Formats: sequence, C-alpha cells, structure tokens
Amino acid sequence: MPIKYKIDILAALKDAGYTTYRIRKEKLLSESTVQKLRKSAPLAWENIATICKLLNCQPGDILEYEEENA
Repeated sequence: MPIKYKIDILAALKDAGYTTYRIRKEKLLSESTVQKLRKSAPLAWENIATICKLLNCQPGDILEYEEENA
C-alpha cells in the first residue's frame, strides 16, 4: 500500500497519555482498530480523524505517500 504511517501511532498515543487500556475503557477506538495499528494496517478515515483529535495533529503528520515499485 502506498500510504504508510510516519510514526508509531500507539507510542505517540501513549506519550500523550492514551494507553491501550484507556483507549479501550473510554471507547476512543475499537479493539480491532488497536490491532490494526499494531500491524500497521490501513484504518478508516473516521479512525484517522479520532487519532488526529487525540494527538492534536493533521493527517499529514502521521501519514505519508510512498510510491510502490512496479
């Protein structure tokens, strides 16, 4: 996939005070979304928006486009 994460999102969330326990307890993101973040799998835009809100950042701060070699 040509879109990838620039940062370790779970680590950034943890640094901002959002542990995976807190994320699940407060239902900020679903368990499946947390698992996708662990695997660096693509997320829905709604989840990207939630992460940006929690980290007070823009999507470009956490995502980047990298051309695939054909």
